[in-house]
Amino acid sequence: MAPVIESVNISKKFGNITALYDVSFEVNVNEIFGFIGPDGSGKTTLFRIIATLLLPDSGSMKVLGLDSVSGFKSLRREIGYMPGRFSLYQDLTVEENLKFYATVFGASVEENYYLIADIYSHIEPFRKRLAGNLSGGMKQKLALSCALIHKPKLLILDEPTTGVDAVSRTEFWAMLERLKEYGISVIVSTPYMDEAMRCSRVALIQNGRILSVDAPLKIRDSFSRRLFRIRAGDKYSLINALRKYPETVTAFPFGDSVHTTFKGDSYDNSLSEYLIKCGLTDVTIQETKAGIEDRFLELMENSDQKNTDQIF
Repeated sequence: MAPVIESVNISKKFGNITALYDVSFEVNVNEIFGFIGPDGSGKTTLFRIIATLLLPDSGSMKVLGLDSVSGFKSLRREIGYMPGRFSLYQDLTVEENLKFYATVFGASVEENYYLIADIYSHIEPFRKRLAGNLSGGMKQKLALSCALIHKPKLLILDEPTTGVDAVSRTEFWAMLERLKEYGISVIVSTPYMDEAMRCSRVALIQNGRILSVDAPLKIRDSFSRRLFRIRAGDKYSLINALRKYPETVTAFPFGDSVHTTFKGDSYDNSLSEYLIKCGLTDVTIQETKAGIEDRFLELMENSDQKNTDQIF
């Protein structure tokens, strides 16, 4: 079966800024394909190209078997797009927004209600309320309902749960899982690592380049070093001390601890002695399992080093 998306060396510039650089990947049918990357990494630009809202400067992309440039008219009927910023009509009610988007695509709320029932049922009691007066979580649920109401073959979600409470995020993702039953493929960007772990596959993207594409567990388990979780009451001083320690390779803050790697993949008593000299007497050190965030940071470090080597 042909991929839902085939991207080959897609690049895009805005003036002197390169937003995307030779981006290649494939999304398979019925996948939930995730993109992980910091703000400014190119996720939104890529999503707008997939949604036929932007033209790439170079490269080629097929979406649902059609060229994303020449086939844009046909593709727009088959795509549901939920941008990161709430973009529905704030002076229309919940019900009016939903009916409007269904009508635009030649569908009706009644025929496709089953697609959105699980999540729309939470906001249906407020169907007469203006969309601009909804809470953040309710706005996101309405936006997803509007993106789905015409039963698209591809659903594009740009950080759909940012600012949404934990319960709503869980409900949101449970619904995405059920969309597979209806043959709807999903691409989604997210800043939440627990959400990334629920994707079929994920792409790690930084500075417009894809660093890795694989199943979340495979990406996580490909971390190349032993990782240590180090804690102290004064976390700020701990980070500074670890980054100055000669045997440290990396030291990144994670919650109440600092995830650290060392040359030779280990440490000795000199580390404790050094930290005590730095005034840190309550330090605890434990080996820990790397998460997908750790692997992402490792890939970023490797990419930055590679780019520096190419320059010099």
